[in-house]
Amino acid sequence: MNTSPKGTALITGASSGIGTVYADRLAMSDDLADADPDRLETMILINVLAPSRLAAVALPGFIARGRGTLVNISSMAALAPERLNAGYSGTKAYLLALSLRLQKEVAGKGVRVQVVLPGATRTAIWGKAGVDIASLPPDMVMDVDEMVDAAIAGLDRGELVTIPSLPDVADWESYEAARWNLIPKLSLSSPAPRYRVPALNAVGGS
Repeated sequence: MNTSPKGTALITGASSGIGTVYADRLAMSDDLADADPDRLETMILINVLAPSRLAAVALPGFIARGRGTLVNISSMAALAPERLNAGYSGTKAYLLALSLRLQKEVAGKGVRVQVVLPGATRTAIWGKAGVDIASLPPDMVMDVDEMVDAAIAGLDRGELVTIPSLPDVADWESYEAARWNLIPKLSLSSPAPRYRVPALNAVGGS
């Protein structure tokens, strides 16, 4: 059983396996409904509005000079929103989407846009969020120096998207291939066959 200010959850069979994972996830959950509106607004201003305005100011100059690099720091939460709270994950997904679109807009103009998706990184932000970083498994927390070095190495390799902890870039390439396979199917003139309701026989018809 887990009790918190958010309420009480009773997980049967929580000694191991699936029950334990359920208890762990519920203990960590922090959906948008519980967020402080002022803190949420501040986070959106920092993670969404500020990078957008900076890009809008910087890119015209880069394009005019025919050179320049814009680096946006997103997060693994952009790809795994289930792992962290909705507001934070949403802002980081925005940064990923913004970067991917900007890459298309500046293509062929001598300007580079890189987006970095780090995982848990050893910085002061954890303390500010009230989280003891020592409570996280050591094998999932990267030192900030190593994270930045990896991001710069990715930039030198010409990567548009850099995930510092990803061992095999083929995993990202497979993810992107699946996403591009979906794109032409996301907006069509009629619903997919599985959503069509069979026409009812006319009254009195056979």
